[in-house]
Amino acid sequence: MAQTLLEYAEWLEGRADLIWPKPPKLERPKATPFTKPLPGIRAVTWNVYGTLLHISDGQLLLMHPQELRMQVALEKTIEEFHMWQSMSRKPGAPLEYVLIQYKRLVEDAEMAGTDRPGDFPHVDAVRIWRKLIDRLLENEYTYDESFYGDVDDLSVKVAFFFHKALQGVEPMPQALETLTAVGTAGRKQGLLSDSQQFTVVQMLRALRRQGTLPPLDQLLTPNCMTLSHEEGVRQPSKSLYAASLRRFRELGIEPHEILHVGSRLRDDLAVAKQFGMKTALFAGDKESLQATAQEVKDPSMKPDRLITELAQLKNILGIS
Repeated sequence: MAQTLLEYAEWLEGRADLIWPKPPKLERPKATPFTKPLPGIRAVTWNVYGTLLHISDGQLLLMHPQELRMQVALEKTIEEFHMWQSMSRKPGAPLEYVLIQYKRLVEDAEMAGTDRPGDFPHVDAVRIWRKLIDRLLENEYTYDESFYGDVDDLSVKVAFFFHKALQGVEPMPQALETLTAVGTAGRKQGLLSDSQQFTVVQMLRALRRQGTLPPLDQLLTPNCMTLSHEEGVRQPSKSLYAASLRRFRELGIEPHEILHVGSRLRDDLAVAKQFGMKTALFAGDKESLQATAQEVKDPSMKPDRLITELAQLKNILGIS
């Protein structure tokens, strides 16, 4: 029976022959926390990358500006999934040809429009790899279907492997502790974030390094995860935030009763603020923080609270 993505991720962790990149040492920006209790908050939404997860380069990337990083990750992926023999033979190095194909597919997806004015298209890494794998299949590419599953399942696993080889990810300090405390205190809790199909598995695997994970439906409220790969649009698309608020309204929770936590001000928290949500800027990682002093003071973007450690959220919510 084919492995699930979670099982596959756990299997990869047990491989002694693979070396993965790690995020750089966490560097704290200069910031003064403002954690005065904020009454009336019934739910918390989280951005994943740069907030719950410490990630190399501060944000999730499909295209890295350093060509060498792209080449190394791509070479590891091609070797892992035995793709060389089915690659089209073109002038130049095979790796360079595949990299050109990959870049072109990503750029085409970035330029695609949406049916909602003002929204930004989500680029699905799994679809990118599915197109590349389809081209290999035309050249008699074969793989272990009993292990990886059908072509769609394989594409998810390849996308996950490639990203794991491209960017290091680890849990942000106090992430599991804070998530657990918020859930135990009876607050609803969800995700409102850019993502890929492997994001939740990636997050759970990282959080597990900090302690025992409760069941997912105890950690995060069912049906309250609004992720870009499911909605087809990425931040700062307004329809992404509208979709999240619809889910909470079904639970009887209004926008002003939700606290959204993230490290990007203009392209995330400011949009949540426009929808009436309360916001908390996480300034605990210099690399992921996207907020200038001027923006923090701007009334249209100014966050309601500022935290430099995730556990400070407990004081804002008035929980122990």
